[in-house]
Amino acid sequence: LSPFFFSPLMDLDEEGAEELLRTLEECVPVIPDEVVTYYMERAGFTTPDNRVRRLIALAAQKFVSDIVSDALQHHKIRTGPRDKRTNQAKDKRLTLTMEDLSASLCEYGVNVRKPEYFSERQGTCTVPAVPPPTKK
Repeated sequence: LSPFFFSPLMDLDEEGAEELLRTLEECVPVIPDEVVTYYMERAGFTTPDNRVRRLIALAAQKFVSDIVSDALQHHKIRTGPRDKRTNQAKDKRLTLTMEDLSASLCEYGVNVRKPEYFSERQGTCTVPAVPPPTKK
C-alpha cells in the first residue's frame, strides 16, 4: 500500500489516536476477525490485541473497495456512454468482468492473467501437450 493510504493515521495527535483506538474496539468490520486472524497466522503474525485485527480488516476492506470502484470506472470507460432511450432498469445492473478487474488490479501492482492452457470455448478441456517419452 502506498504511504498516502496511511497519511491520515500518521497525522493523528495523541487525542485522535485514542479516539481511533476506541472506535476500533466498537466497530464491526465486514471481514470477520476470524478470517483476519487466519491470514495473519498464515503470514506468521499473531497478536492478542483485537484492535490490530480490526485495523487490518478495515485496511483490507478499503483496498477491496478501491479495486471494485476502479473496476467500475474501467467498465464505464470501456462501454462508453449509454443511450438514454434504453430501459433504465437494465442499465442499473452491471457485471464485474475479468477484463475490468484485471485493469483495476494492474494499477495496484497485482498481475492477473489466464493460465497458458486456458480455453475460451465452453465445455472443452484443453490439456497441454506432453512430449512422448524418450527411449534410453
